[in-house]
Amino acid sequence: MSMPKPLNDLLRDTSRSFYLTLRVLPAAVRPQIGLAYLLARTADTIADTEIIPLEQRLTALQQLGGRILSHSTARLEFGELARQQGAPAEQQLLHKVEASLAALRSLSPADSLLVREVLTTIISGQELDLRRFAGAEVGKIIALETAAELEDYTYRVAGCVGEFWTKICRAHLFPRALLDERQFVTDGIRFGKGLQLVNILRDLPADLKMGRCYLPTQHLDPVNLHPETLMSPVNEQKFLPVFHSQLDRAQAHLTAGWRYTNTLPFSQFRVRLACAWPILIGERTLNKLRAASLTELKQRVKVSRSEIRLILFRSLVASPFPPVWRKLYSPPGKAVASGRVLP
Repeated sequence: MSMPKPLNDLLRDTSRSFYLTLRVLPAAVRPQIGLAYLLARTADTIADTEIIPLEQRLTALQQLGGRILSHSTARLEFGELARQQGAPAEQQLLHKVEASLAALRSLSPADSLLVREVLTTIISGQELDLRRFAGAEVGKIIALETAAELEDYTYRVAGCVGEFWTKICRAHLFPRALLDERQFVTDGIRFGKGLQLVNILRDLPADLKMGRCYLPTQHLDPVNLHPETLMSPVNEQKFLPVFHSQLDRAQAHLTAGWRYTNTLPFSQFRVRLACAWPILIGERTLNKLRAASLTELKQRVKVSRSEIRLILFRSLVASPFPPVWRKLYSPPGKAVASGRVLP
C-alpha cells in the first residue's frame, strides 16, 4: 500500500517535524505509520476544539473510534468542528476523515489490527483527559493525583505509539532478528512515554493557565506546593527540585529509547535515524529546561531550528560509525545508555 497523494499532502501540511521523520522511514512501514498519525491528529484536533462543548467533542471522538473499530458505518460529518479550526490543514483533517478511514480499510489485516489498536488507546487517553479536566479553567486548576495516573496518561497518548512502532517495524523490516523481545517492546513504550513527558514539562506553564496540572499532587503535597501557586516566585526553591525530579524521569525514559535505538539491527539505519532525531531533540529540550530559571520556564523553552539542523547533520554523519553514533546521546549522571548497536 502507498499513501494516496491527497493524504500524503495532508500529512505533510499537518505533521510539521514528524513529516521529516516519516520521510526517512523505509517505504514498507511509511504508509501505516503515516496513516496512524493522520487519524491520531484528527482525534487530537477534535479534542482540542475548546469552542465546541465538551459533550459534543466526546461524542465526535466516540463516533470516530467506532468507525476505526468498524463498529459503525455511519458517515462522519465534522463540518461544524472543521469550521472552528484556525489552521487550514486542521480543517482538511476533519473534512477528509472518510478518506483516511478508507485508507485504513485498505491495509492488510495484520497492519489494520495494529493501527486500530493504537488509535483506540490514543482516543481513550484523549477522552480521559477531557473528562478529567472538564471543570478546569483559569484560577481553578485540576491536578493529577498520583504518579500512576501520569504514567497511565503518557502510555495512552504516546507509550502505545512506541509499542505500535516497534511491532509494525519488527513485522515488516527485521522479523528474524534475534532480540530480547520483552525488553525491546518495553524500551519502545518508554521511548514514547519519555517524549510525551518532555512535552508535558515544557508546556507546564501553558497548561496551568488552562487549569491543567500534570504534576501529581502526590509529589506536590509533601513539599506544601499547590497547583494554583506552583510557579509563584516565592515557591521557586520548592518547585524546582520537584520539577527536576520529573526531568530525571523523562531523561530515564529517553535513555531507554536510546537503548532501543541501538538495539535495532545496524542495517536499519533509516529506522535508527527516525528514532534518534526525537530522542536527541528531546535531550536538548531537557538540558534547556534543567538550566532554566522560573522566569525562563514561563516563557516556554524551545529548541531552535538551527539546533535541530545541527542535530540532524551530526546524526547523519555519525550513522555509519557505531562508536561515533553512540556518543551522540550523552545524558548526565547515571542515565547513560549502555545499549549496543547490533550487526
